[in-house]
Parts: sequence; C-alpha cells; structure tokens
Amino acid sequence: MPSIASPVRTMALLSAGLVLLTACGDGAGDSAAKPGPAHGYPVTLKNCGRTVTVEAAPRRAVPVDQGSTEILLSLGLADRLAATATWTDPVMKGLEKANARVPRISDNRPSSEKVLDREPDFVSASFASTLAKGGVAPREQFEELGVPTYVSPADCTGKDNSKGGDGSRTARLTMDSVYGEVRDLARVFGVPERGDALVAKLRARVKKAAEGVDASGATLLYWFSDSKSPYLAGCCGAPGVITEELGAKNVFDDTHEEWPQISWETVADRNPDILVVGDLTRRAQTAESAAKKIEFLESNPVTKNMDAVRHKRYVLLSGQSMNPSIRTVEGVERVAAGLRRFGFAG
Repeated sequence: MPSIASPVRTMALLSAGLVLLTACGDGAGDSAAKPGPAHGYPVTLKNCGRTVTVEAAPRRAVPVDQGSTEILLSLGLADRLAATATWTDPVMKGLEKANARVPRISDNRPSSEKVLDREPDFVSASFASTLAKGGVAPREQFEELGVPTYVSPADCTGKDNSKGGDGSRTARLTMDSVYGEVRDLARVFGVPERGDALVAKLRARVKKAAEGVDASGATLLYWFSDSKSPYLAGCCGAPGVITEELGAKNVFDDTHEEWPQISWETVADRNPDILVVGDLTRRAQTAESAAKKIEFLESNPVTKNMDAVRHKRYVLLSGQSMNPSIRTVEGVERVAAGLRRFGFAG
C-alpha cells in the first residue's frame, strides 16, 4: 500500500487541529468509555486492544463502513460526517435524508488518500480488516497523523481475526457488543444521552420481535453471498444472535468461522427448514441479490429439491442485518416474521 500521506498532507491535517490519539492497549474488545472532567473531554476508551483518546468532539468524521455510518446517522450526527464509504445495501429506513447530506467517496473500500482528502478528525469502521493492512490503511497510519480511530467491538470481542478470511468466533456474539459501540460513539461525539436512548429503542424492538416466538423445532441457514462457493453463517456472529433470540437452530452451528464457504452438497444434506438469504445491492460476488440467489437455488440440481426451496421458505435480509450492527435488530424482526409466516414460531 502506498504511503498514507505526503508531508504536505500531514502538515495540513495537523494544522486543522486534529486531536491526538495514543495507542498502547491490551485486551481486545474492552470498550468502556471514560469521559474527562471538562465538558466530557477528553474521552478515553479501550477499543480492540488499543487506548483511544479524543480531545474534542469530532467535526469531520469519516466512518468507512456502512454499519458505523448508520449508527452515527441514527445518533443525529450527519452534520459531523465529512464522508462515508463501503456500502452493501440501501441506507436504513428513516435515515435517507440524513444520509443524502454525507458524501460517499466509494461504494467499496476507499483508498487512504480519498479518506485523507476529507481531512478527517476521527475515522471509524465496523470491521478490523477495514483499518488494517489490505484495507483502507492500518490504524497506526492514521494515529501517526493524530487521527483517532475506532473499530466496532463486535468484530474483536471474542473473535480471532488473525487467520485471514472473515475470522472465527471464540465466544458467541451478543447484542451487548453492538450496544456498547452505540454508547462509545455517542460519548466520543458528546451526545451520550442519544446513545442511551437509541440502545433502549433497539432493546425494545428485539423484545417485541421475539415475544411469543419459540422456534426450537426450526432449522435455519444464512446465505450471505456467492453462488459458486457460498458464504454461509457459522454459529456465533450476527446470525447467531438472531437465531438465539428466537430459539431456532443454525444448521451450521458446528463451525465457529464467521462466514465459512461450504459446498451445496453439504447444504442439501443438512436440509434446513428456512433459508435466510442476503439481499445485497453491491456487485462484488456472484448472486448478490436475493432474486439471483433464489433463481440459483431453484435451478441448481443439488439445491432445488431441498424442502425450503420446494416450499419457497425464504426470508430476505439486507447484508447489514447479517453483520453485527444496529440492523441485526432488523434481522431479528424479519426472521421472527418469517418463522410465524411459515408456521415455525411455536
């Protein structure tokens, strides 16, 4: 990867009054924020093995993943965002107007130069790989320029990202990691009360969606993308949260990989009751949209005779609902509705 900034850019960033971030850190996933005495600043928090200090509320933040952007938009912070990037889906309902105010510098991962052109004073991401070698840029490179960075604790708490791919879970994800991210970002931006209110709203939605649902007899499969070597959900990521909340069973809960690639022959052998299919608008893999996925399932000789395919038991989810984000709540709601519709809600 080319150098993240020229000396001229470095001076421009520093002269813009960007805040200092120090990185030392131990213990990935500890994200408890500790505001200081003067108007809540500085804010210091542990984040994915680093200690992050933000001296003042960000005014030109660049969230470089959709999930992170949607949290900040939900907190009413569109006017504090200088840009956004890396989207798989249309923006969450209710955020269209706010999102339209934020420049999108790339539908996929942007270059570090594009991010720096926005002169950010804070950079956040949903995935550790976004702010690592091979992604936008390693966190250290932003830190050297005095730009604080933040990665969703849902992608580092109880998760091993060292083996490539999408990593594997050493412990089951819970919505507490997502709620912690909401509260962290709200504190960083000086609006902790908004974070508490958003968390309360999300908790209420999960409770309402799961109320009266006992899907202990139902088996689910989550297909994110790619028809040739499909990415299917393992036990313990965001689909695991959805499955656990509703009492169902993921047919691939015997793997801790986040999104293992599994053959269709194995899928057909496990014959899930319901197929939860990702409805993505990006064009990075084969069969991104739900329509393309269903077309494949109903024409492929290996899959077309599966019970869920013959009875058209499909639940469509956005990609963001299948990743750890505030839209995982949307996933709980939609899968619960599907379980009721297909007679598997108990």
